[in-house]
This record gives sequence, structure tokens and C-alpha cells, in this order.
Amino acid sequence: MLKEQGCKNAIQDPAQALLENTAEIMRYKQQVAAARDEAHESAERGVRIFRKYKIKDIVFLAIMAACMLVTGAIMPLITQVPLFGIIELCLGLQFSVFPVIGMMKVRKPFALILISLFCGIFFAFMFLPMFVCAMVCAIIVEALVLLIFRGYAKDAACVFAGTLYMPMTLPFLYLWYNVIYSVNPAEDGKAVQAFVGADPRVAVGISVAVVAVCFVGSLIGMLVSRELKKAGVLKK
Repeated sequence: MLKEQGCKNAIQDPAQALLENTAEIMRYKQQVAAARDEAHESAERGVRIFRKYKIKDIVFLAIMAACMLVTGAIMPLITQVPLFGIIELCLGLQFSVFPVIGMMKVRKPFALILISLFCGIFFAFMFLPMFVCAMVCAIIVEALVLLIFRGYAKDAACVFAGTLYMPMTLPFLYLWYNVIYSVNPAEDGKAVQAFVGADPRVAVGISVAVVAVCFVGSLIGMLVSRELKKAGVLKK
């Protein structure tokens, strides 16, 4: 009896060891496969983030820029209004709706920069600092989107960029009138006072209003884009 039990244990021990080794080898292979798949997925994510542009992408972004310019035709009427941020307040809605639609259609980095470039070409002929300001703001917003969202794959990234793009010009506008524009020490501060007003709280209130308007415009752009996709008008 004891001999038979000993024989069974002698047979079972190598078999059990073989099964354990096989299971260990399978686990190792699974870990290697998982690591390989993760590396491949990371590489694919990198490719998806920085995808090539097609002609139709550039054309669509140019159309969105044209819509921004056409709907922003009131800008020459308000440029002489001595109120800080009045241009951003009047143009914030259309300058957030159309960029969001463009970014939700062309979900690729530098989409906002291209839209800003197409608009800025016309701005450069009217007022060169406006072109520079628009491009710098677009680059900053693009960098924040890539840093936080890693691209425009999420709708929240498009809304974030559309909300931040126009208000981002306000600090540069203040810097322009405070540092660059007032080059004459005798007139230092007059330009800012003319555009900010006697009460700085007015400028702060308008800045908050610009952010709110751009946020609403970004939400409208997102909803319009979703409805167009449902209707089949705006395809990926």
C-alpha cells in the first residue's frame, strides 16, 4: 500500500512540476504579448495624434475661417470704441462656434493654428499686431490641448480650445497698449486708460463676459457639429 502511494507521488510530482512550468511559461508569454501590444498601441496613439493632413481637411478649415471673417464683418465698426475687450466681446461667439466645428471635423493637431493662419492673413493687411497676437494665442492653446488632452479626439478638447482662443488675446491686447503702443513716456498709460476706462473693474467684467460668451459659443459649435454628423452632412 505504501509502495503504491509512493509510486503515485513519484509520478505526480514530475507531472505537477511540468504543469507548473507550462503555466509559468504561458504567463510569461502573455506578459510579453501584453507589453508588445501596449507598445504597439502607444505607437499607434502617437501616429493618431500627429496624422497627416489631407486637402479636404485644409479646405474645410479654410471654409470655417471664411465663415469667421464674414460673420465678423462688424469689427471695423467697433475698433474705434474706447472700451477694452469690446472686439473680443462682439466677435467671441462666431470666433468660438466655427473653430469648434472645424476642430470636431478635423481632429488633428494644428487645426486651430491653420484656422488662425487663414484668418490672420486678412488681419495682417489691416493691423499686423492683430495677426501676430492671433497666431501666438493659437500656438499657446494648441500646446495646452496637446498637453492636457493629447489632441482633439475628445469633444471636451475642442470646447476647451474654442473657449480659450479668443479670451487669450486679452492679455496680449493689454500688453500692446500698455508697453508697446505707449512708446512716448509723456503719453505712457493714456492708451490703456482710453481702452480700459477709469475703472479697471469694467475691463475685468468684460473679460469675464468674453470667456462666458466663448464658452457658450463652443458648446453651440459642439452641438451643431454633433447634429451635422447625425444627419450625415459632416462626415469623419
